[in-house]
Amino acid sequence: MVWTTVFLLALFLVTAMEVYLSFRQSHYVQQHRTAVPPRFASVITLDAHQKAADYTLAKHQHGLWAQAFSVILLLAWTLGGGLNAWDQAVSTLAWSPLWIGVAVMLGFFVIGSLLEIPLAAWQTFGLETRFGFNSSTWQLYVVDHLKQLLLMLLIGGPLIALLLWLMQEAGEWWWWYAWLVWTAFSLLMMWAFPTLIAPLFNRFEPLEDGEARTRIEALLQRCGFACNGLFVMDGSRRSSHGNAYFTGMGRSKRIVFFDTLLKNLTIDEAEAVLAHELGHFHHGHVKQRIISMTLFSLVGFALLGWIAEQPWFYHGLGISHASNYMALLLFMLVLPLFSSWLSPLMNAFSRKHEFQADAYAVAHSSGEALVEALTKLYRDNAATLTTDPWYSAWHDSHPPASVRIAQIDRHKHHDS
Repeated sequence: MVWTTVFLLALFLVTAMEVYLSFRQSHYVQQHRTAVPPRFASVITLDAHQKAADYTLAKHQHGLWAQAFSVILLLAWTLGGGLNAWDQAVSTLAWSPLWIGVAVMLGFFVIGSLLEIPLAAWQTFGLETRFGFNSSTWQLYVVDHLKQLLLMLLIGGPLIALLLWLMQEAGEWWWWYAWLVWTAFSLLMMWAFPTLIAPLFNRFEPLEDGEARTRIEALLQRCGFACNGLFVMDGSRRSSHGNAYFTGMGRSKRIVFFDTLLKNLTIDEAEAVLAHELGHFHHGHVKQRIISMTLFSLVGFALLGWIAEQPWFYHGLGISHASNYMALLLFMLVLPLFSSWLSPLMNAFSRKHEFQADAYAVAHSSGEALVEALTKLYRDNAATLTTDPWYSAWHDSHPPASVRIAQIDRHKHHDS
């Protein structure tokens, strides 16, 4: 079939591109392993630089295995008959078509999650442990996965049921109503995540009173930013990687610092990192991202509304019986093969936002402290300082280290 050929060609092209870029990145990192880039030489030792290179190379090796596994799994589910067999097995139950669909989709997600555990565990207890980042235990790891599966059933089950009901009952324009439901659900999750979901996995303590809190609250006041609190997350329970982020929307917005981040940064540096995040809100990047993703999802649901009516869409992917739930599953499986080619464009917009947020941080805090904070983050997270330009354009939402620091230096000189 033509559609089968298109599917296989798309899968081959995406896989070939990923493998090619991975080899480019590995070669580039290996080639620059012997010397620290001059801008970082006074802060990052050669040993730390080589650790980052080795960590990057190890992650790419793991990524190639993961890529091969995902290709095999996709082919097994589709042309290999896996989805068709699973559909036929569940269809033997004396349930209504809607609940058959819910069971098929939830079962697919649960089986997929279980099949991915070995590679994920290898990354956590093999790769991350080897480079000194993992602090999780097997007990915590298992409990996390059980919680994730439970949330998938409790949250995903009703959502899937509602979407399938709309496909069944809402007529020709079902995809429009489904898009509205998906948009409302996405906004609800943004609101609920910080207060209802995240605390199921981590402990969040209010930032203690002291100079750090005083400085941060003064920065928030200067920038006119209101949030629902400053919190420290026990990220060290699972990893020594450090980070900080904003989460939530409306009154549920909160600022979260990893305990590992605050441990390694000075107050000036923590303030500069926060100023960068505030820059995203000042420039409306969060709203822009929400709007763009909402529009993309509208296009996606419109496309799904058309393609769900095409018999070749099912038959060309190994499905003998067309159904609403199979349309959803197949669309989710196939869409990344075509949408991934937009990655360079999306990353270009994201990098522009990062440059704008850095400029805002330089204007409202210390540019030198921002450079020092980022350099520490690169060092402590073993992030490579030497990234292949092609690989970075395809995969990285943030600018390469050298490019980003050079741009901050220009802002510093301009403001001085």
